[in-house]
Amino acid sequence: MLNVAIGGSNGRMGKSLIQEIMETPEINIGAASVIENSPDLGKDVGLIGGVDPLHVVTVDDFEQVMDDFDLLFDFTGTEATIMHLDLCSRYGKKMVIGTTGFTDAEKEHIKEISEKIAIVFAPNMSVGVNVLFKLIEQATAVLGESNDIEIIEAHHRHKVDAPSGTALHMGEIAAGVLGRDLSDVAVYGREGQIGAREDKTIGFETIRAGDIIGDHTIMFAGHGERVEITHRSSSRMNYAAGALRAALWLQDKDSGLYSMQDVLGL
Repeated sequence: MLNVAIGGSNGRMGKSLIQEIMETPEINIGAASVIENSPDLGKDVGLIGGVDPLHVVTVDDFEQVMDDFDLLFDFTGTEATIMHLDLCSRYGKKMVIGTTGFTDAEKEHIKEISEKIAIVFAPNMSVGVNVLFKLIEQATAVLGESNDIEIIEAHHRHKVDAPSGTALHMGEIAAGVLGRDLSDVAVYGREGQIGAREDKTIGFETIRAGDIIGDHTIMFAGHGERVEITHRSSSRMNYAAGALRAALWLQDKDSGLYSMQDVLGL
């Protein structure tokens, strides 16, 4: 039995994880957190997730309950994730990190900590999205040099980072296949008299509206044709299912930094 903790258990992703874990007999919820002064502090995590009581109450500081779990799911925010990362490093706990919006320095810190503990760190835990990543790699190898590449993503109005971590990773994959550095070729939105499109650039367009869970499209546009590869999420449960798959895969790993591509054997 794998005992896990859920960071931000009363958020959208936290509730999805709780519900998915209830359908997974190999995993047990040992601890859960909410932010300081949350009205859900001290509540039963099962009731927060809309399932039967689990007799595990939420805390605002994981250090109180570090003996109650082996792995932490973190889909919170960058500041909280880094704090949890350092805590898990001290206590030897594994992590599945789905938080996005990290700086390069924070990503490097995650990499350094992975020398001590095992971490799955992915901008998107969805199995379908990770198949999308693989398709992008293959399509870019064939079409990338002769086609313009554009990435369009849409999320709900409350998402705080843009472009999404998934969209940026899509761009990183395409740029990497082509031997380019995304930071040199990315174009984020366009406005005014910008002139003709520059060769070798990768464009990003971001939509924030309503309750869109997550839509991602990469377009390869050439002369007389274009190829579009799209993934659309209609539920957060696919992210939760992927995260649980990552957690179970990570059980026999003592240290190292892994992606969902590793988990899925892609």
